[in-house]
Amino acid sequence: MYPSSIQKLIESFRSLPGVGEKTAERYALSVSEMEPEKVEQFALALNDVRTKLKRCSVCGNLSDQDECEICRNPDRSHKQIFVVQSPKDVIAMEKAGEYRGVYHVLNGVISPSKGVMPEDLEIDKLVERAANCEEVILATSNTMDGETTAMYLDRLLREQCPDLLVTRIAHGLPAGGLLDYADEMTLAYALSNRRSMK
Repeated sequence: MYPSSIQKLIESFRSLPGVGEKTAERYALSVSEMEPEKVEQFALALNDVRTKLKRCSVCGNLSDQDECEICRNPDRSHKQIFVVQSPKDVIAMEKAGEYRGVYHVLNGVISPSKGVMPEDLEIDKLVERAANCEEVILATSNTMDGETTAMYLDRLLREQCPDLLVTRIAHGLPAGGLLDYADEMTLAYALSNRRSMK
């Protein structure tokens, strides 16, 4: 039986997705063996994530400033928007290194069975941004909810912005797969082989 302070730390690590009992124990014991300064830095980093991290006011990505680094970058094409479900998807695409436009993070997908409706997502802001764009690339997951969201966005964007090119990434991704689990080559292929929604 571990002392209560270690047990609490194990339980804290266990609350993270994908961390099992043994891994949580290893993490907790590693922390207990760290130098005090390292523990302090670790705790400060955790606190900073909660207190300093916010959503980009333009695209909804994670940022420690009002606008994220990608939205502030003048070398990115602001005429092309890559629409994703979560900030993890932005990171996955950036690792692929193939895309030079900007992003829009929906923070979910339409899922009536889970009570998530269009008004719960960052869709109004996307339509507003799309009015000044040439292309919107839809990259929601290849699931029923992801496809429903893509079809809804396609219809809405074509109604609101008739001259806009709306495309969907080619799915070299498996059915039910998520962007943040795909490797860089798969993502690069999916982006280069995107297709029109119609």
